[in-house]
Amino acid sequence: MTALFLSAFITLFVVIDPPGCAPIYAGLTKGATSAQRRNMAIRACVIAAVILLVFALFGEQLLGALHIELDSFRIAGGLMLFWIAFEMVFEKRTQRREDRAQKVAATPEVEDVSVFPMAIPMLAGPGAIAAIMLLMNEAQGLEGTLTVLGALGAVLIITMLALIAAGPLMRLFGDKVEAAVTRVLGVLLAALAAQYVIDGLRGSFGL
Repeated sequence: MTALFLSAFITLFVVIDPPGCAPIYAGLTKGATSAQRRNMAIRACVIAAVILLVFALFGEQLLGALHIELDSFRIAGGLMLFWIAFEMVFEKRTQRREDRAQKVAATPEVEDVSVFPMAIPMLAGPGAIAAIMLLMNEAQGLEGTLTVLGALGAVLIITMLALIAAGPLMRLFGDKVEAAVTRVLGVLLAALAAQYVIDGLRGSFGL
């Protein structure tokens, strides 16, 4: 179970990307009080947790209703995660998030960003949904399911703490450290995505 927890934790940490979300959240909530920033961070993580939990528990039934095999989903999910990794390494994902954040921040009043864009699509986006469904498929029995959900909970708690401390963290580390961390995480995600595709091809063609 330790190996499963580490695999799930690393995958979800890389896809949800707390180091990448923290500076964007700091920019989105620049005009808010510390209490407002804390409340929006907690609310965003709770909403993201509910969305991901629904797909974790009922995603397989949804695939069955659509007549989609799990190996096909492994391949599609792996390709999607690989694209996210590509964007992370070349900073395209960060740029897109910043563009989205600037549109939201264009309004003069302090806007509640907990639902959009933080919970959806920054935290519980297509990549995170694909990742949690793939991980739940790898889990065996109740213990495996609880292990994956525990990893999800740990990542979301870390994300919530990163969002709450976003302002001080940005002043402490700066943009260059955040960019370096994002690139390293992108390389790890690319390797994990390639493994999902390989597993899917093996299952589909009986290799």
